[in-house]
Amino acid sequence: MSKAHPPRPGAAEPRWLTGPEQEAWLPLAVLMSKIPVALDKQLQTDSGISHFEYTVLTQLSSRPDRTLRMSALAELTGGSLSRLSHLVKRMERQGWMRREPSPDDGRYTNAILTDEGHDKVVAAAPGHVNAVRTLVLDALSPADLRHLRDLGHRILGHMDSDALWPPPDHAAG
Repeated sequence: MSKAHPPRPGAAEPRWLTGPEQEAWLPLAVLMSKIPVALDKQLQTDSGISHFEYTVLTQLSSRPDRTLRMSALAELTGGSLSRLSHLVKRMERQGWMRREPSPDDGRYTNAILTDEGHDKVVAAAPGHVNAVRTLVLDALSPADLRHLRDLGHRILGHMDSDALWPPPDHAAG
C-alpha cells in the first residue's frame, strides 16, 4: 500500500506493508478474487449451482446424518446466517434440503440434506474437483500442498481462534 493519503489527525500511522509483505500479499489477494470466480463459473456452467451452494451441499453431505446446525453451517461456509437462510429456503423449494428444529435444543435449527440434494452434489463433484485440480493443485508439489495446508490453518486460526476450523467430524445437534 502506498503512502498516498496522509493519516487522519490523531490516527496512528498505519503499519505499511514492506516489500516482501507486498510480494506475498498481492498474489494472494488476486487469487482470493480469481479462484472463487472461476469455480463459480464452472459450477454454474456444468451444474447450475453457485460455489456457495456447492459448499453448503458438500458440508452437509460430509456428515454421517447429512445434518448441521444452521449456525455451524454458516460458519463453515463463510456465509452469514441471513445469507444461508435465504439460500436454504431456495434449496428447500428445489427439494435439496429441509430445516427442522434441533431435537437436542429446540432453540436451534438444523439444516438437513435430502436424497435429491445429495444426488445434486454427487453429480456436481467430478467437474468441481477437476476445476480445483486444474486451477490450484496441479501447480503444487506434495511439499507445497503441506505448506498450503499449514498456512491456511494458521491464518484461519489467527483470524478466529474460536472458528470451527478445521471442521469437526460432527457438529449437528
